[in-house]
Amino acid sequence: MNIRQLLSDKFQAAMLAAGIPEECGPIVAPAKKAGFGDYQANGAMGAAKRMSTNPRELAGKILEQLDKGDMIEKVEIAGPGFLNIHLSEQWLGQQLWAAQSNKRLNVAAAQEPKTVVIDYSSPNLAKEMHVGHLRTTIIGDALARLLEFQGHKVVRQNHMGDWGTQFGMLLAHLSDKLADSDAEVALADLEVFYREAKVRFDDEEGFADRARGYVVKLQGGDEQCLKLWKQFIDISISHCEEIYSKLNVTLEQGDIYAESRYNDDLPVLVKELLDSGIAVEDQGAIVIFLEEMADKEGNPSPMIIQKKGGGYLYATTDLAAIRYRTNQLNADRILYVVDARQSLHLQQTFVASRKAGFTPESTALEHCTFGTMMGDDGKPFKTRSGGTVKLAALLDEAVERAEKLVAEKNPELDTKTCAEIARKVGIGAVKYADLSKTRTNDYIFSWESMLSFEGNTAPYLQYAYTRVRSIFRKAGIEPSELKGNIQLESPQERALAIKLSQFGEVLDQVAKDTFPHVLCTYLYELASAYMSFYEACPVLKEGVSEEQKHSRLQLCNLVASTIATGLGLLGIEVMEQM
Repeated sequence: MNIRQLLSDKFQAAMLAAGIPEECGPIVAPAKKAGFGDYQANGAMGAAKRMSTNPRELAGKILEQLDKGDMIEKVEIAGPGFLNIHLSEQWLGQQLWAAQSNKRLNVAAAQEPKTVVIDYSSPNLAKEMHVGHLRTTIIGDALARLLEFQGHKVVRQNHMGDWGTQFGMLLAHLSDKLADSDAEVALADLEVFYREAKVRFDDEEGFADRARGYVVKLQGGDEQCLKLWKQFIDISISHCEEIYSKLNVTLEQGDIYAESRYNDDLPVLVKELLDSGIAVEDQGAIVIFLEEMADKEGNPSPMIIQKKGGGYLYATTDLAAIRYRTNQLNADRILYVVDARQSLHLQQTFVASRKAGFTPESTALEHCTFGTMMGDDGKPFKTRSGGTVKLAALLDEAVERAEKLVAEKNPELDTKTCAEIARKVGIGAVKYADLSKTRTNDYIFSWESMLSFEGNTAPYLQYAYTRVRSIFRKAGIEPSELKGNIQLESPQERALAIKLSQFGEVLDQVAKDTFPHVLCTYLYELASAYMSFYEACPVLKEGVSEEQKHSRLQLCNLVASTIATGLGLLGIEVMEQM
């Protein structure tokens, strides 16, 4: 159910019936102030200006043609032509009753399901995952979960970096290490291993030449070299899988489509671009000159797809990937959850793929850019010594901190239960702190704020869920046993009902605009509306009739279900007690 869309359709039909041009559609939005209806429709003023007529008179004509049905109780004209919409209490109650007895909470699946490819996480397998991989991983996963919930076919693409010149350096070092230990021991700490290899590459005589030789062997398909490379990749992927498991992220090994998967297509792609005249040779390199991205002086933007020495670049691999996603995966929409520093590169990739005919205009290409996680000093988040923060260490610390808080809050919990709750709280806190921020902005990382049980945080929402569920334990009744209609007698009940009924339209908005913080804001506002309702409307106290109790318990049940579903779409778990 998407109330905004239902109202938009009704008012669009009324405007057409009133003789208003189709392009002058209504703008429907939730009312921002009490007393101005539940929703507002604006469109009369814009149409009146276009038609050179009085906006209030035109608003009246729209009302004459409006089919209120069971949905709308009344509509009032305000100011110069605003239409304040009051929804029917009975209709609202019926919608909520249907939602609380439905697994999908009455959220309709997409009428036209699409194939959506999401490129996210994409760690470099030469190193362990660090905090720089957090945002892409959890934002991408939230979008994947939400779009799947809506009924779209989602194809996750983990475009891992597993190829290139750096692997020659790493394989040369690994071959030496294997003389003393097995691969798993040698690669136990990828960061240490990488630093050791880099030091040797920079300082050890002859090592750089050996490393370059390994690159040639690797690219040439040398059997022994590929065996070493596969050992390195397998162990690196196992590190990533541990992180994904801790983060409660849905990426699996089958979602990995790494850079190396496109190797065979790269020479084919370059030849096609040369043959079509889209790419040209320039000073020994193969370049696409993009006039579509020319600078102020008219100079086209150069995109190198093959180096003078014959090597390929990220641009080549990304063009091969976009062609594969369009033609083999049949993508209708491709989302790249990649940080803002890659904006120029991705823009070039999008323009070049369209120009080459790899991707038709009907396939949407979207860069879901995001900002940087910052420390208290306003600089990118680092360890105290200035090093990169490993993601595994960050998540472990989150759970440890959460365990202390949970134990303080509920000292009666047994050790096993406390640990499980702490895992959900700690991981949820890290994810929600990120997802609740507008993804295009930088944000300050703060343990204190993210683990707070007050304000717009995961612990607050998880605790709100447990409080609602505790009411049913206290009442000794299961949600499935509730009977009767939902009654909206007080302003707080009505406000909560309106907020609950907006869940579907919020999901539609996030799916369209790819901003998960909109869902976070909604869940926080829902929890706040519930607190206002609970304080004003007794549920289990003496004097409350059975009809009222069952009605209000149904609202409670729907609040709990909506919070659990919403957090679940963000990849955050709830618990029955805290």
